[in-house]
Amino acid sequence: MELLLLRHAQPLWIDNGLCVDNPPLTTLGQRQAEALGKRMAHEHLDHIYVSPLLRTRQTAAPILRELKRDEVIEPWLEEIRSPIWHGSPGERAAKAYEEERARPGRERWHGLEGGEPVKDFIARIHAGAEKFLGDRGIYRIEHELPIWHIEKPGERIACVAHAGTNSAVICHLLGLSPTPWEWERFVLGHASISRLEALKIGDGYVFALSPLSDLEHIAREDRTN
Repeated sequence: MELLLLRHAQPLWIDNGLCVDNPPLTTLGQRQAEALGKRMAHEHLDHIYVSPLLRTRQTAAPILRELKRDEVIEPWLEEIRSPIWHGSPGERAAKAYEEERARPGRERWHGLEGGEPVKDFIARIHAGAEKFLGDRGIYRIEHELPIWHIEKPGERIACVAHAGTNSAVICHLLGLSPTPWEWERFVLGHASISRLEALKIGDGYVFALSPLSDLEHIAREDRTN
């Protein structure tokens, strides 16, 4: 079993100096998405699922076009919910993120003021991943070790989502203790591919991560984080 976690391409967070909520892709982001689509055209995928946000849907469009698939939305893949800053000066968001990074570690579980607490986000993604995988016959069979039962070991699934979502899923499947900075310890470039492959061990499977944030399909001058 292989799970491909794709991050969306570069979004237009700031337009004319003002914040944009649920942004579309930039011109560069559209180019990144097309390159990702061409790369994924050579992959055999049983299923493709997409976060409901605009930037992921626009990133997925070239992939779905290349593979002649319909869009299938998975709501649990949605990124951590930021405060409503739409129309505010971009400096407001930049200052909030700067202050957030300066907090003591444990305080970062609270997240940005007015946004989704990081602790709630991690719990939401872990619960969503467990249900999503469980519905497909994939579930953890060992409490202390991250050993999984997989009914269809040959299945290949792709999810087009976000840095926060994908990093939380990686952490969960590898059996790592969560932190309030998952997207900072797992650095995922725009339009990147991260692969989790299930390896047979004893009476179950473990997930191996290789590679993290593959960007070989993106020209070096077009790579962004």
